[in-house]
Amino acid sequence: MTASRLAAAIRDIPDFPKPGILFKDITPILGDPALFAEAVEIFVARHRQAGLGKIAAIDARGFLFGAAVASRLGIGLVPIRKKGKLPFKTYDESYALEYGEATISVHVDAFRPGESVLILDDLLATGGTAAAAARLVQRAGGQVAEIDFLIELTALSGRKNLAGFPVFAAIAV
Repeated sequence: MTASRLAAAIRDIPDFPKPGILFKDITPILGDPALFAEAVEIFVARHRQAGLGKIAAIDARGFLFGAAVASRLGIGLVPIRKKGKLPFKTYDESYALEYGEATISVHVDAFRPGESVLILDDLLATGGTAAAAARLVQRAGGQVAEIDFLIELTALSGRKNLAGFPVFAAIAV
């Protein structure tokens, strides 16, 4: 399976959500059932025999791929959400943004002790969100098996913030 069809479908939107940002729009992939199935299959094939217990999907576009992959693998999905969006007791983890800070959360009972967890999101940029997600998985008792992305923006060197974790990206740009 090749990711070239997926890469060709990604739209570049300049100056979104603010000037100077080149946004990678994945809605053409989401809107095409064959392309979406290809994207999901990349992750399913990679982890079919991995013995994962859960997928931790990062708010919000990670939910789209995470739910489909978890369903195909027959495992549970854990949402990692922006602070204040989960109804039960949570662990919270803050991380730096270009200007300020953000916080994400996970339920305290999301993982069994030592459970193997795949963290999944659509895009690796600076790695701050994914690194915070990995810390949350560990605090909640899970073990990070790998951190996967559909797209990696290599110029931003996000892998550096994920040192110590296996990282996979289907498409590198």
